[in-house]
Amino acid sequence: MTYRNHWKKNLFRYLLFSVFVVFIFTCILNILPLTPDSCNCHEKVSRFKKASENGVKQFKISQYKLAVLVPFRDRFEELLQFAPHMKQFLDKQNIEYHIFILHQVDRFRFNRASLINVGFIHVQNHYDYIAMHDIDLLPLNENLSYGFPNNGPFHVSSPDLHPRYHYPTFIGGILLVNRKHYQAVNGMSNKYWGWGLEDDEFYVRLKEANLKVYRPENILTGSQNTFKHIHDKNVRKRDTIKCFNQREITRKRDRQTGLSNVSYKIEQVINMTIIDVPLTILNIALNCDKTITPWCECTKTNENKTP
Repeated sequence: MTYRNHWKKNLFRYLLFSVFVVFIFTCILNILPLTPDSCNCHEKVSRFKKASENGVKQFKISQYKLAVLVPFRDRFEELLQFAPHMKQFLDKQNIEYHIFILHQVDRFRFNRASLINVGFIHVQNHYDYIAMHDIDLLPLNENLSYGFPNNGPFHVSSPDLHPRYHYPTFIGGILLVNRKHYQAVNGMSNKYWGWGLEDDEFYVRLKEANLKVYRPENILTGSQNTFKHIHDKNVRKRDTIKCFNQREITRKRDRQTGLSNVSYKIEQVINMTIIDVPLTILNIALNCDKTITPWCECTKTNENKTP
C-alpha cells in the first residue's frame, strides 16, 4: 500500500508539471512574432497591380517583370505624350512593368544600341525581360501583347503593322527580349553612332543564335492605325551623316563589341513622375574609343573621310 500510494502521488506531480510546461510553451508561442516565412503579405501585395474594369477594382499579378527601356535625347515633348499613353496601355495588360528613360548626356552622337545595353545592365538583376522601345511609337491596338517572350524575341511593331518600315528583317521600333536571350547574343553592337542600322545588326545576331523572331497574329488593324508615330522630321532631323569608314563597317556583323564591353558611366539616377506615371531617368555618359569608331564625332568637314 505504501508503494502504491507513493506511485500515485508522484504520478499526480508529473501530470501537474506536464500541464504547467504545456501552458508555458503555449504562452511563449503566442507572444513570439511570426517568422518571415509565415507571412510575406507586404511582399505579395507589392506585386499586385490595381486595374479598373467596368468600374470594378481588381488585383492583378504577373509572373514576370518588364523593364521598358527608352533611348532618349532632346525629346521632352514626345516624353510628355509617351509616358501617360504607355501607362494607360500597359495597365490594361496583366504585366508588372517599369519605364526607364535612357538619357544620353555626353557630347557624342546618339547611340541607341549602347544606351539599351546600359539599360539592360542596370535592370537585369531585377527584371525578367526588356522592351526596346522607341519614344515616338505609341501602340493603339489593345490586342498587341507586351507579355513575356519565352520562346524568342517578340517584335511588337512588325513590318506589317509599322507605319514606315515594311522589309521582312525589320525588328526596330518595339522589340521584347527576355534576359537569357539578350545575354546569349551579347546584347547590341556599340558601333552605331548616329541614326539607323543597329537593329539590322541585332537581327543578324539573333539569327546566328537560332532565335526565331515572333510577331503579332490576328491583328485586325494595319500599318495606318496600329501605332501612332509622333516623330516630326521637320522639327528633329535624323542624324544620318556617314563619315570616316562608317558606311563600310556598320554594314557588317560586329564581333568586337556588345553588352560585355559597353563603356559608360551612369552619372545620375532620378526617380520622377509625369502626371501619375512613375519613371526612372538614367543620365548616361557613353565613352567612345576613336580608334574603333572615329565616327562617334562627325561633322561636314570629316564626312566620308577614312581614318
